[in-house]
Amino acid sequence: MYHLAKGLYLYATSKEEYSVILLGLDNAGKTTFHEQVKALFIPDAPAPKLKTVPTVGQNVSTISLPDMYLKLWDVGGQHSLRKLWQSYYASCHAVVFIIDSTDIGDGDIEHDHSGRLEECRLVLEDVLQHSDTEGVPLLVLANKQDREDCVETIRIKEGLVKKVMEGEKGASIRDSRVLSMRFNGTRSRGHP
Repeated sequence: MYHLAKGLYLYATSKEEYSVILLGLDNAGKTTFHEQVKALFIPDAPAPKLKTVPTVGQNVSTISLPDMYLKLWDVGGQHSLRKLWQSYYASCHAVVFIIDSTDIGDGDIEHDHSGRLEECRLVLEDVLQHSDTEGVPLLVLANKQDREDCVETIRIKEGLVKKVMEGEKGASIRDSRVLSMRFNGTRSRGHP
C-alpha cells in the first residue's frame, strides 16, 4: 500500500522537463546569458561573473519553475565544437541562437565585409538543416544591445533572420522571434 501511495504522490507532484539549447558563434555571449538566467531563477546560484572564459564542452543548469523544469544547455561556439551541437538536437524543445550584435558589421548581409553576419547565417542555416530541429521553436537573441556600437535588432531581423527564413528549412520553423537583450536582462527596442 505504501508503494502505491508513494507512486501516486510522485506522479501527482512531478513536473515536465524541457530542454533549451543555447547556440551561437564564439564570443556571442551564450555563457553570460546562461549565468544571468541562472541568477534570476535559481536562488542559490552564485552572482554572474563579469568576465567569462570560452566554453569548451557544455554548461548545464536546471531551473525549477512552478509547473516545469527548464534545462539550459550552453554549448561552446568555437568552429571546432559546432559539430558536436547535433548531439543535443534530438532532446531539445527550443533553440536560442545568440548573436553578438557588435560583431556583425552593419547588419547588411549582402555587403557584409566587417563582421560575422554571413557566418551567423550559415551556422544558423546549418542548425535548421538538421532533421532533429525541424519544427523546434527558435529564438534569435541579439545580444550586447547595451553597447553603443551594436546593430539594431530590426537590421539583424532584416539582414539575417529574413534570409534564413526564406531558405529551404525556414518554412519548417514552428515559431521564431528576434529579441534584443541588454546586459541587465531586460527586453528593449526592436521586439516584435
